[in-house]
Amino acid sequence: MATCFVCGDDYENERKMLGYRVYLECGDDIAHERKFTVAPLNKSNYILVTDFTLLKQLNPKRTT
Repeated sequence: MATCFVCGDDYENERKMLGYRVYLECGDDIAHERKFTVAPLNKSNYILVTDFTLLKQLNPKRTT
């Protein structure tokens, strides 16, 4: 059994062989903490969007 580096619980070796270092529930909690996306801009580079209202403003053809 492998040991989760977040909570210290044991998890399956098959999961560790896939490259995961955390227990499934701990990984789900970590994934929900991150709230961002990367959006490509027309004729420009990519922008990191952390606020949903900014993402709505980037669309020039939005209706609302």
